[in-house]
Amino acid sequence: MDARIGQPALVLPSAMAALQGLGAAIGEVGLPERTVLLVNARVSQINGCAVCLEGELRDARKLGETEDRVLLVAAWRETPYYSPAERAALALAEAVTLVSHRSEPVPDEVWRAAAEHYDERELAALVLQIANINLWNRLNIATAQQAGVHTW
Repeated sequence: MDARIGQPALVLPSAMAALQGLGAAIGEVGLPERTVLLVNARVSQINGCAVCLEGELRDARKLGETEDRVLLVAAWRETPYYSPAERAALALAEAVTLVSHRSEPVPDEVWRAAAEHYDERELAALVLQIANINLWNRLNIATAQQAGVHTW
Protein backbone atom coordinates (compact mmCIF):
# COMPACT_ATOMS: atom_id res chain seq x y z
CA MET A 1 0.00 0.00 0.00
CA ASP A 2 1.31 3.42 -0.90
CA ALA A 3 0.59 6.75 0.73
CA ARG A 4 -2.23 8.67 -0.88
CA ILE A 5 -0.16 11.87 -0.93
CA GLY A 6 3.00 13.01 0.77
CA GLN A 7 2.83 13.79 4.48
CA PRO A 8 0.64 16.93 4.50
CA ALA A 9 2.96 18.93 6.74
CA LEU A 10 5.79 18.26 4.29
CA VAL A 11 3.61 19.12 1.30
CA LEU A 12 2.83 22.50 2.93
CA PRO A 13 6.10 23.70 4.51
CA SER A 14 4.41 26.60 6.31
CA ALA A 15 2.18 24.05 8.07
CA MET A 16 5.28 22.11 9.14
CA ALA A 17 6.80 25.32 10.50
CA ALA A 18 3.65 26.02 12.51
CA LEU A 19 3.55 22.47 13.89
CA GLN A 20 7.24 22.60 14.76
CA GLY A 21 6.59 25.92 16.50
CA LEU A 22 3.87 24.29 18.57
CA GLY A 23 6.18 21.43 19.44
CA ALA A 24 8.90 23.88 20.47
CA ALA A 25 6.49 25.84 22.68
CA ILE A 26 5.41 22.62 24.38
CA GLY A 27 9.04 21.61 24.81
CA GLU A 28 9.92 24.88 26.54
CA VAL A 29 7.69 23.96 29.48
CA GLY A 30 9.93 21.05 30.41
CA LEU A 31 7.58 18.09 30.69
CA PRO A 32 9.68 14.96 31.19
CA GLU A 33 10.66 13.56 27.78
CA ARG A 34 9.72 10.06 28.89
CA THR A 35 6.23 11.19 29.86
CA VAL A 36 5.75 12.85 26.48
CA LEU A 37 7.00 9.71 24.76
CA LEU A 38 4.60 7.48 26.71
CA VAL A 39 1.67 9.81 26.03
CA ASN A 40 2.52 9.89 22.33
CA ALA A 41 2.83 6.11 22.19
CA ARG A 42 -0.48 5.54 23.99
CA VAL A 43 -2.41 8.00 21.83
CA SER A 44 -0.84 6.53 18.69
CA GLN A 45 -1.86 3.04 19.83
CA ILE A 46 -5.44 4.18 20.38
CA ASN A 47 -5.54 5.82 16.97
CA GLY A 48 -3.69 3.04 15.16
CA CYS A 49 -0.93 5.26 13.78
CA ALA A 50 1.95 2.93 12.94
CA VAL A 51 4.13 5.79 11.66
CA CYS A 52 3.96 7.61 14.98
CA LEU A 53 4.40 4.40 16.99
CA GLU A 54 7.50 3.60 14.99
CA GLY A 55 8.86 7.07 15.75
CA GLU A 56 8.10 6.73 19.45
CA LEU A 57 9.89 3.37 19.63
CA ARG A 58 12.91 4.92 17.90
CA ASP A 59 12.87 7.85 20.35
CA ALA A 60 12.45 5.48 23.30
CA ARG A 61 15.63 3.67 22.35
CA LYS A 62 17.51 7.00 22.17
CA LEU A 63 16.29 7.87 25.68
CA GLY A 64 17.32 4.47 27.00
CA GLU A 65 13.70 3.64 27.78
CA THR A 66 12.93 0.01 28.55
CA GLU A 67 10.98 -2.04 26.04
CA ASP A 68 8.58 -3.11 28.80
CA ARG A 69 7.49 0.45 29.49
CA VAL A 70 6.98 1.28 25.84
CA LEU A 71 5.41 -1.97 24.70
CA LEU A 72 3.08 -2.30 27.69
CA VAL A 73 1.83 1.27 27.73
CA ALA A 74 -1.51 0.02 26.36
CA ALA A 75 -1.89 -1.90 29.63
CA TRP A 76 -0.49 0.82 31.91
CA ARG A 77 -3.19 0.24 34.53
CA GLU A 78 -2.15 -3.40 34.98
CA THR A 79 1.63 -2.97 35.15
CA PRO A 80 4.02 -1.61 37.78
CA TYR A 81 6.19 0.27 35.28
CA TYR A 82 4.72 3.78 35.50
CA SER A 83 4.96 6.50 38.12
CA PRO A 84 1.81 8.13 39.54
CA ALA A 85 2.52 11.24 37.43
CA GLU A 86 2.88 9.14 34.26
CA ARG A 87 -0.34 7.29 35.09
CA ALA A 88 -2.16 10.60 35.47
CA ALA A 89 -0.78 11.80 32.13
CA LEU A 90 -1.78 8.55 30.41
CA ALA A 91 -5.31 8.73 31.84
CA LEU A 92 -5.62 12.31 30.60
CA ALA A 93 -4.25 11.32 27.18
CA GLU A 94 -6.82 8.56 26.84
CA ALA A 95 -9.69 10.82 27.93
CA VAL A 96 -8.72 13.64 25.57
CA THR A 97 -8.23 11.21 22.68
CA LEU A 98 -11.46 9.28 23.24
CA VAL A 99 -13.74 12.31 23.76
CA SER A 100 -16.82 10.74 22.17
CA HIS A 101 -16.70 7.57 24.28
CA ARG A 102 -18.37 8.89 27.43
CA SER A 103 -20.87 11.53 28.49
CA GLU A 104 -18.18 13.42 30.41
CA PRO A 105 -15.29 13.28 27.93
CA VAL A 106 -12.59 14.34 30.38
CA PRO A 107 -13.89 13.37 33.80
CA ASP A 108 -13.13 15.69 36.69
CA GLU A 109 -11.33 12.91 38.56
CA VAL A 110 -8.96 12.42 35.60
CA TRP A 111 -8.25 16.14 35.48
CA ARG A 112 -7.78 16.36 39.26
CA ALA A 113 -5.35 13.44 39.21
CA ALA A 114 -3.28 15.18 36.54
CA ALA A 115 -3.43 18.47 38.44
CA GLU A 116 -1.93 16.72 41.48
CA HIS A 117 1.25 16.13 39.47
CA TYR A 118 1.43 19.01 37.02
CA ASP A 119 1.10 22.77 37.47
CA GLU A 120 -0.96 24.97 35.15
CA ARG A 121 1.81 25.46 32.57
CA GLU A 122 2.59 21.75 32.58
CA LEU A 123 -1.09 20.86 32.22
CA ALA A 124 -1.37 23.31 29.32
CA ALA A 125 1.68 21.72 27.68
CA LEU A 126 0.33 18.22 28.32
CA VAL A 127 -3.06 19.00 26.77
CA LEU A 128 -1.37 20.67 23.80
CA GLN A 129 0.92 17.64 23.38
CA ILE A 130 -2.04 15.26 23.46
CA ALA A 131 -3.80 17.38 20.83
CA ASN A 132 -0.60 17.60 18.80
CA ILE A 133 0.01 13.85 18.65
CA ASN A 134 -3.66 13.32 17.79
CA LEU A 135 -3.20 15.77 14.91
CA TRP A 136 -0.08 13.95 13.65
CA ASN A 137 -1.90 10.62 13.93
CA ARG A 138 -4.80 11.92 11.88
CA LEU A 139 -2.54 13.42 9.20
CA ASN A 140 -0.71 10.13 8.81
CA ILE A 141 -3.82 7.94 8.91
CA ALA A 142 -5.87 10.08 6.52
CA THR A 143 -3.13 10.04 3.91
CA ALA A 144 -2.13 6.38 4.47
CA GLN A 145 1.46 7.12 5.48
CA GLN A 146 3.40 3.91 5.89
CA ALA A 147 5.67 2.87 8.76
CA GLY A 148 9.14 1.74 7.82
CA VAL A 149 9.57 4.04 4.82
CA HIS A 150 10.12 7.51 6.34
CA THR A 151 13.32 9.23 7.23
CA TRP A 152 11.71 12.27 8.85
